[in-house]
Amino acid sequence: MSKVPLTVKGAEKLRAELEELKSVVRPRIIASIATARAHGDLKENAEYHAAREQQSFAEGRIAEIEGKLSNAQVIDVTKLDANGKVVFGATVKIEDIDSEKQVVYQIVGEDEASIKEGRISIGSPIARALIGKEAGDVVTVKAPAGNIEYEIISVEYL
Repeated sequence: MSKVPLTVKGAEKLRAELEELKSVVRPRIIASIATARAHGDLKENAEYHAAREQQSFAEGRIAEIEGKLSNAQVIDVTKLDANGKVVFGATVKIEDIDSEKQVVYQIVGEDEASIKEGRISIGSPIARALIGKEAGDVVTVKAPAGNIEYEIISVEYL
């Protein structure tokens, strides 16, 4: 399996979720299962089945996070020397040439992407168009509604 790029913040967030699942959620679910078992007949015990379902979900998520972290290539964008070029982890301010609307995006891994928080996936059309460019360049993004041209206003490595 190939390495998946992840920012330092993204890796920390996944590690925190993993720690929460292992140290808080897992013991709570085990206690719920033990309590439900004490009630007797397991075939008709809704509490038991609900707790087992929660356990299955939690264990699946633990395995998923451990897999992602083991295949992650953690990139510290603050230590990059990209000479002003847009690279993974860079924060880019762009302006739509037609509408003159400006937006700021950080280019992150698939698991970290959140358009509400201004983080776009490295695989998104906008990010693919921006990679390798620098401030002052104009890029064309192929969108479902047609091509959109953006000018890169600034590139930062925060």
